[in-house]
Amino acid sequence: MPSGGSPSSSLVMLALLLAFAVLHSGGASLRAWGVERIGERAWRLLFATLSIPAAVVVIGYFLAHRYDGVRLWNLQDQPWIVPLVWIGTAISFLFLYPATYNLLEIPALLKPQVRLYATGIIRISRHPQAVGQILWCATHLLWIGTSFTAWACFGLIAHHLFAVWNGDRRLRNRFGAAFEDVKASTSVIPFQAVLDGRQQLVLSEFLRPSQLGIAIAVGVFWWAHRYIGVAATAFSRSATAFWPNATAFLPSALAHWLA
Repeated sequence: MPSGGSPSSSLVMLALLLAFAVLHSGGASLRAWGVERIGERAWRLLFATLSIPAAVVVIGYFLAHRYDGVRLWNLQDQPWIVPLVWIGTAISFLFLYPATYNLLEIPALLKPQVRLYATGIIRISRHPQAVGQILWCATHLLWIGTSFTAWACFGLIAHHLFAVWNGDRRLRNRFGAAFEDVKASTSVIPFQAVLDGRQQLVLSEFLRPSQLGIAIAVGVFWWAHRYIGVAATAFSRSATAFWPNATAFLPSALAHWLA
């Protein structure tokens, strides 16, 4: 059944996701080239300066238009849906923001480094962020149930599947045989390497202070969800003020570029 909003918003969402994928994955692929020229810290700051505002635009547009398109289903009145979505989302954050991250390297307070990990959540999946993104998409699509959200999830998952291939390629180029050893003992599909005997889970590797930070973040997001409507309205008004013809221009520009 119809849910309202312009059908072109799905095209705009896909175009924004494509632009972010080019910026984010392209920046990651150019890291070695950039580091040689401006250094690790400067490259990380440049990368973050471009990626974070782009991510804010993508998230803001998604929030503002998440109920656009056709309503494929509506399960929000079911008593089991809220705990299922929140448990699934909490688990997705453990994969999206794995404890292998050194949080001080993200803002370049410590010198950023590329590392080859083979412990902790990597024992479950060699690409935990892809797993987390797919799980996040599944829970949020189940909750929202619109065609717009389905297309947004398609774009997000497509980007992360590309990142699986691109990430392996970058690590192979950087670490050579050491990466091949890690690849042989891990899997992309969660728990596959554990089930076929190539890996064993070590509980102590999952008990790290950063996991507490992730748990706190989940709690903050739970609390902040009540303000999603306010944030979506503020984003829509800001976008209209700065670019009043955006929703009309982007789909036609994308169609022209594709043609």
